[in-house]
Amino acid sequence: METRRMPAKELEGIVGAEHVREAAPEDAVDGVQPSLVVEPGSVEEVGAVMRVAHREGLAVIVRGSGTKLGWGNPPAAADLILGTTRLDKVLEHAAGDLVLRVQAGVRLEELQKRLAGAGQMLAIDPPHPGATVGGIVAANASGPRRYKYGTIRDLIIGIKVVLADGTVARAGGKVVKNVAGYDLSKLFTGSLGTLGVIVEANFRLHPIPKVARTVAVELESPRAAREAAQAIMHSQVEATAVELRWSEEERLLSVLVESIPEGVEAKREAAAFLLRPFGEVRELSDEEAGVLEPVLQGDGGEVPVKISAPPAELGDVLEELFGAAGRRGVGVRVRGHAATGVTYAGLRGGEEEIAALVEELREIRARRGGSVVLLGGSPELKRRVDAWGPGGDYLGLARRVKEKFDPRGILGPGRFIGGI
Repeated sequence: METRRMPAKELEGIVGAEHVREAAPEDAVDGVQPSLVVEPGSVEEVGAVMRVAHREGLAVIVRGSGTKLGWGNPPAAADLILGTTRLDKVLEHAAGDLVLRVQAGVRLEELQKRLAGAGQMLAIDPPHPGATVGGIVAANASGPRRYKYGTIRDLIIGIKVVLADGTVARAGGKVVKNVAGYDLSKLFTGSLGTLGVIVEANFRLHPIPKVARTVAVELESPRAAREAAQAIMHSQVEATAVELRWSEEERLLSVLVESIPEGVEAKREAAAFLLRPFGEVRELSDEEAGVLEPVLQGDGGEVPVKISAPPAELGDVLEELFGAAGRRGVGVRVRGHAATGVTYAGLRGGEEEIAALVEELREIRARRGGSVVLLGGSPELKRRVDAWGPGGDYLGLARRVKEKFDPRGILGPGRFIGGI
């Protein structure tokens, strides 16, 4: 995409001069340097900014707090960063109906604190400190509690988006204008800002559980991890989360149970009984249990990878991962949602070796209906190995949807699957 004229003055007239600035080096997206950062303060301003970008053919990268800008492939171009953090209002909280309507720039931690006053929560816990609601939806990010409550795609019930040409579209609760034939809430969840700008979302909420306990078992092998997780899944324990931690320091499968005080002890005892055949069982303190450690962030120079497979194949996934890593001298730290088939691996090693490892795992997993996705890494690594991998049958559908919503290809060009 060729370099375009930067209409800075026009954008300043829309959002105010204090909300338009030249992009700094830290605003680069996978090594691609934008020209301007624009931060609209209303849906109307987002629409006006997108109309200018559409008219001028400017490549736009949508950014919340930036916690997941390393996801996806490097963009083919980046003229504008459109920041959503000024869209930070809770528009409606119908506590009696367990329904929430919120702007995209609200940070999840702040939202949860506000909802806690009513004894309620948005039942997601993705491990990205500072993440905004819009960014979580755009990435379909989730955490340990997805086992009980589902992902954000399961919790979202309405959405408002600004399309590439500045058109405002709505779906779900309180529909004013819809786009015929599309479930926008589900379609935009996980689209990584390549179909439009998420500006509002509606969610169903859940009551905060009264009491929580976490029991864990020390594991001897990948097979034991699989069997322990399956024992919990096929029981009546009704766990909230079943989490795996595997590194040089620990090999632990933990089970989070939540309930009223009268019921949680019975759940804890049942979970502990089911885990005993697989190793030493102990109860974790709240501090020990914590949340999923931030493998996704690539801390300490790690390259974060997400492996998706049926939960029953957890043992196979771990053996494949450790075998491929061992042959190439790549260090591995694993955190995963053992009962939902999502395994995160932090990889440490040379980029050539990591690229080869990813390709090997993809070849195995693709044959079995799974996937291996890079959630970080340098631009050089992503030139060696595509962040998404083969698109399969989904790629054709994704291309048709992109053509419908962004025919000029100005939103996050190249970042999504198949380079769309």
